[in-house]
Amino acid sequence: MEDPPDWIAEFTVGPKEFGAQLDAIVASGRTPVTIGALSDHLAGRGELPPRPVVLTFDDGFADLPGPTAEALAARALPATAYLTTGAITSGAHSLLPPAPMMTLGQAPLLEQFGMEVGAHTVTHPQLDTLDPQRLQHELRHAQTVLEDTLGHEVRHLAYPHGYNSPAVRRAARAAGYESAVAVRHALSSGTDQAYRIARLILRRSHTVADVEAWMEGAGARVAPYPDSLPTMGWRLYRRARAAVRGPEFAG
Repeated sequence: MEDPPDWIAEFTVGPKEFGAQLDAIVASGRTPVTIGALSDHLAGRGELPPRPVVLTFDDGFADLPGPTAEALAARALPATAYLTTGAITSGAHSLLPPAPMMTLGQAPLLEQFGMEVGAHTVTHPQLDTLDPQRLQHELRHAQTVLEDTLGHEVRHLAYPHGYNSPAVRRAARAAGYESAVAVRHALSSGTDQAYRIARLILRRSHTVADVEAWMEGAGARVAPYPDSLPTMGWRLYRRARAAVRGPEFAG
């Protein structure tokens, strides 16, 4: 969108720039696949095409079943959309700040456009700060709501803002997810970890040249790799803060 709310503006691009970025992906010769295809490959259940790329969209903003899905479909680009059920369900609660959102009833429309649908929790919290009961609710309830809406299993999860931990990854597996994506600001690889697949966040400051570099496998480190000491320290700090304030928005 051209004029997004301030809190999400950094992670928003205009329609013209978005189209140019998608055109760069097409021109790169990469073969777009869904997270489901990557998950199957990591589990040894299938092969990927040469030079694959996965496009993912989080939260469920209002543009998703409209101009975003239309732009992808016009270029025959599959993608995976991770939906925050509390933000797209009437009368439900979410930690996401106000923004134009799609509705839960539009989720089947995404599949009609060729998009795969995954879960992005109920309220968009920092999952690695939650107690086990709240964590289980965020993972399982979002999955159940989407499955009831779509009429089939929902096998893939995105951690809000990428926040995860060994306990969160175990909980994702126990909830029945076959994959989970983090962020990591890195390129994924054929040996990446199925429950913290690396992704790159596209920011408003990124250009078509950045996208072209990523399509060549440049401009970012390659996962998997261990968490850094600053990452682990930041997690401990957020856990201590959540113990005082309660669950907080992951963003």
